[in-house]
Amino acid sequence: MTNADATDPNDVDRPIAVLVGAPGAGKSSVGRLLARRLDTEFIDTDALIVERAGKPVSDIFIEDGEPHFRTLEADALREALTRSGAVVSLGGGAIVSEENRRALRDHRVVWLKVSAGQAASRVGLSGARPLLMGNVRGRLVTLLQERTPWYADLAEVTVDTDDRTVEDIVEEVSGKVLAS
Repeated sequence: MTNADATDPNDVDRPIAVLVGAPGAGKSSVGRLLARRLDTEFIDTDALIVERAGKPVSDIFIEDGEPHFRTLEADALREALTRSGAVVSLGGGAIVSEENRRALRDHRVVWLKVSAGQAASRVGLSGARPLLMGNVRGRLVTLLQERTPWYADLAEVTVDTDDRTVEDIVEEVSGKVLAS
């Protein structure tokens, strides 16, 4: 099955939508509101990781290292992809893993596309985002250069989030997801 075949929003064997994108794209905000609008479950894989690890993502990176975090992330992704009818939000780096990209192939992936400038203004100097410490805008530019080809390759639906409200983005995503 290809990504394009996974289009029935009533398909109970998979999430309705899996949101991907860079930090600051709005995956959690959009996902939460989209799930409410569609009257379904919202799953944020970073929240699953925090719940299981008993500590914030930034502490996992500092105390246990990025490789350990990525293992926890892969476990959370696999679990989230089994949640029938849910809206799932992935951490921005989940698509870096080839294994995770393979797991996403049979799912309706929605790329929330954001520019580095918009992402930087949204995330600010958040200590909760360990990969962005230091020069936030510079790190975002680098992350976008590295990850954009993966986001584009996986996406069945792409929605630009720059200069838009969460409500407007949710309206577009829900229209595209339900129409596909």
